[in-house]
Amino acid sequence: MSQRKHMPSIHVPHHKNTSASETVTMPVPDEVSISMSQNIGAPCSPLVAKGDYVKVGQRIGDVDAFVSSPIFSSVSGTVKDIVKVRGSMGGFETHIVIETDKKQEVSEEVKVPEINSFDDFVKAARDSGLVGLGGASFPTHVKLNPKNLDECEVLVVNAAECEPFITTDNREMVENGQDVLDGMKMIMHWLNLKKGIIGIEANKPDAIVNMHRLIEQNEIKDIEICELPSTYPKGAERVLVYETTGKTMNAGVLPAQLGVILDNVSTVGVMAEYFKTGMPIVRRRVTVDGDAVAEPKNVFVPIGTRIADLVEFCGGYKKEPRKIVMGGPMMGRATKSDESPTMKNTSAVLCFSKDMAEVKEESACLNCQRCHTACPLGLMPSIFADAYRDKDVDRLMKFNVMQCMECGSCSFTCPARRPLALSNKLSKFMVREASK
Repeated sequence: MSQRKHMPSIHVPHHKNTSASETVTMPVPDEVSISMSQNIGAPCSPLVAKGDYVKVGQRIGDVDAFVSSPIFSSVSGTVKDIVKVRGSMGGFETHIVIETDKKQEVSEEVKVPEINSFDDFVKAARDSGLVGLGGASFPTHVKLNPKNLDECEVLVVNAAECEPFITTDNREMVENGQDVLDGMKMIMHWLNLKKGIIGIEANKPDAIVNMHRLIEQNEIKDIEICELPSTYPKGAERVLVYETTGKTMNAGVLPAQLGVILDNVSTVGVMAEYFKTGMPIVRRRVTVDGDAVAEPKNVFVPIGTRIADLVEFCGGYKKEPRKIVMGGPMMGRATKSDESPTMKNTSAVLCFSKDMAEVKEESACLNCQRCHTACPLGLMPSIFADAYRDKDVDRLMKFNVMQCMECGSCSFTCPARRPLALSNKLSKFMVREASK
C-alpha cells in the first residue's frame, strides 16, 4: 500500500448515509430533457428534429470539435421539442425534450466497438460519450490522448469521493469492481502505462476490501490501492496527484504533463461496460440525499430525468426544499428548481431544508488565518477577498490567486462566515479580464 506525505486538509462531516444502499433503477419517466451542454468544451448541436422517433443509445447531439463529447438518447420515444433554457452556470443551453414510450427500444447504432489500435481505442472512448463522471465533465477521449503520451507512465484512478453525502463511486467499486479493474487494464494497455493506482479514502472500507480482493483474485501485479485519510479535499485533482505519486501540480498544468493519466473511478468502470456492451452513457448512478428527501438512495437514472421525478421515486419531499444542489455541498452547484434535468456529471442531487440550507450572516474578518491553514495550497483567501473588494489586480496576482482550485475549504472553516470561495472565484475572473 502506498504511503505519501499529505497536503493540508480539513475535516468535514461525511454524511455517507447511502454508502450501504445498493443501487436501484428508477422507472422510465414520462419525459426527459437532455442538455446539449454536458462537457467542458464545445456544446453539441441537435442531430434530431421535433417529431422524430428516437431509441436508447441513438446519437442525438454532436459537434465537430476536439474537446467535445457526443450525446445519446437515454430513452425511446418522440422528440417533443427543442428549446433554449438557462443552465446552472447562467448561460443558455439547448435541450432536447423527449416524450417517452416506456418501451426502451435500443438503437441499431449500439454495437460493441472493435479495437485493434490506439486510434481505435480513442475513437471508441469518444463514441462512448463519456466525460469525467466525478463532476469535472472533461471529455474522456481527450484525456486519454495527451500530446506527450510517450512520457506518461501512471494511471491514477480517483476514488477518493471526499465530498459529503455522495456515495456513487463507493457503490461503483462495491457493485462493479471488476469493471473498474477491466477499464484500468484496458487504459494501461492501449496507453502503454506501467502502473495503476486507485486512490480511496479510508472511510470506504467495503470498497477497499472488495478492490483488494479483486486485485488478488485476478493476480494483478501492476495495480495498487493507495488508502487516503478521510479528509477534504483528497479528491481534488492536484491533491490526489500529489498524494498518490508525490508530484506537485501548479495551476494550468495537466496531469499528463507530469506523466500521469488521471480519471474518475466511475468513468473507468462505465468505460469498461461500454467496451463490453456497446451501449454509450445513457444513464448514471446518482446519490439522492439531504434532510428534505424522504428516502435517500443510490439510483440509476436516465440522463435528462428531471429532479422532481427522481425525488418522487425516492419518496418525495419530507420537508420543503430550500436549496437543491447538483453534486456535493462543497463544490456542487445549486439549481434554480427541481425541474432541472440530470446530466452526465450529476453524481448527486442533495435537497436541503431551511435548517441546513440557511447561510449564517457574515461578520468582520477575525484575522485568525484559519482560511490559510485550511487551504491545501497554502494560499491567503482573506487577502484575496480584500484585494477583490479594492479591485487590486496586482495584489491578487502577487499572492497567486490563480492557483486557487475553488475547493471551498476556506469558506467552510471561516468563523466569520465570509464567502471566501466565491471571492476567490470572482478574483480569478477579475485577473483574467485584466489580462485581456
